Amino acid sequence: MSDRLKEFNQGDNREIVKVLTLDDFDLKDKTVFLRVDMNCPIDPDTMEISGTKRIEEAIETIQSLEKSKVVVASHQGRVGNKDYTGMDKHAKVLEKLLNKKVKYVEDVIGSAAQNEIKNLKNGEVLLLDNLRLCAEENYEFSPEDAANTIMVRRLSKLFDLCVLDSFPSAHRSHPSIVGFPQVLPACAGRIVEREVRNLDEIMTVAKAPHVIVLGGSKVPDRLEAIKLLIQNGRADHVLLTGIIGNVFMRAQARIKFPLGIKREEEVVAKAHSLIGEYPDVFSTPVDIAIDKDGERIEMDVREISKGDKIYDLGPKTVDFYSKLIAGAGTVFISGPAGFFEKKNFTYGTKGMLEAVANSMATTIVSGGHLTSVLKSQGLGEKINHISTAGGALVLYLTGEKLPMMQALEEAAKKHNR
Repeated sequence: MSDRLKEFNQGDNREIVKVLTLDDFDLKDKTVFLRVDMNCPIDPDTMEISGTKRIEEAIETIQSLEKSKVVVASHQGRVGNKDYTGMDKHAKVLEKLLNKKVKYVEDVIGSAAQNEIKNLKNGEVLLLDNLRLCAEENYEFSPEDAANTIMVRRLSKLFDLCVLDSFPSAHRSHPSIVGFPQVLPACAGRIVEREVRNLDEIMTVAKAPHVIVLGGSKVPDRLEAIKLLIQNGRADHVLLTGIIGNVFMRAQARIKFPLGIKREEEVVAKAHSLIGEYPDVFSTPVDIAIDKDGERIEMDVREISKGDKIYDLGPKTVDFYSKLIAGAGTVFISGPAGFFEKKNFTYGTKGMLEAVANSMATTIVSGGHLTSVLKSQGLGEKINHISTAGGALVLYLTGEKLPMMQALEEAAKKHNR
C-alpha cells in the first residue's frame, strides 16, 4: 500500500476528506467485497429491469479488479415494494456487459454464499443475492454496531479488501456500507472517486439563481434535505413534482383529501412548516394528469377529486417550470415527475429533462430513474454532470458528510498507518 491518499472536498464546507483508492493496493490474489448500487428501475407489469445504467457503472471497477476474486454485492428495492426482487436478472445483465461468466448465488450470508466465496478463483466474479434479504441491511447503524452485525461478522473473515463504489447509497449507514470498513482495509471504487471529484469541480463554479427540481417518491428524505439546501444557498427556487409535489399541494390545501402514503400526516405537516418558513421558494403544479381506466386525463389541480390517481404533470406546469429553469444559473433535478414507467405518463419527466438540457445553466441530473430516461432521449451530452445517485447527491450538495465517505476516511486513517 502506498502512502498516497486521494483528497476530496466534502460538500460546501470544503472540508478535506482523504480516502484510499484501488491504486493504493496490490489487488492480485485478493478476495474483494465490492459494494455497488445496482438498484434499477423495475417495470411493475413485467418485473423486468427497465434501466441498466447503474449496472453499467459497476463495470469499470470490476474490470480494475481482474486479478482479484470479486464478490459483488447490491440491494434492489425496498421490502414491501414492487421493485423488491432477487438479483438473478442483474447477474445476466452484468454477464452480458462484462462479456464473461458471472456466478450467482441465491444467498447473502448463509453457507451457500460462503462456499461460493471460498471457491472463487482469480478473475472470477460472483454476485450475491439482494442484500436486503438479510434483515440487518434494512436498518441503519452506527459504524461500530454495523461492524458487529451478523452480516459483517460472518462475511468479513472471507475478504482481504472492501471496495465501496455505491455512491447512490452513500447517505445510508447500512452494514454493507459502514460495517465492513471497520474491520477490513477499505477504499473507494472508480465511480465514487470520479463522482466526488466532478461534483467538487462543478460546485466550485456553480452560480445563482439555483433552481432545484424535486420529484420521486422518497418524501421524508427529500424534506430533510430541502431545508439544508435552502439554508446553504443551494435552492433559490424549488419546483416540486411527483409524490412530493402532491404532499406540498395537500399542505397548501389545494388537495383536500388524503393521498394514502406512508407517514402522511407527518410529512404534510413538515411541508406546511417549510412553506410557512420559506413562502417564496416553492412552486407546485398547476395542472396534472390522472389515470382513469388506463387513459391519461389532464385537468387543473382545482378539479382533482378523491380517488383520482395523480400520475404526471400537465402541460401548463411543464411550461411554467421550464420558464423558471431557463432563467437559472444552476439547475439540479432529482426524481421523476410522475409514474414514468407507464407509457402515457412520461410527458412530465421528459419535459423537465428537456428544459434542463436546453438551459444555459450549469446542470446536474440525479437518480437512476432520470438517468435512464435521459439516456433514452439522447440528451446526456447537454448535461454538465449526470449521476445515478439520488438522495445521496441531494445530501452531498447540502454540505453534509455522507456516512460512506466518513467510513472511507476512517478506514484510510486506520489502514494507512
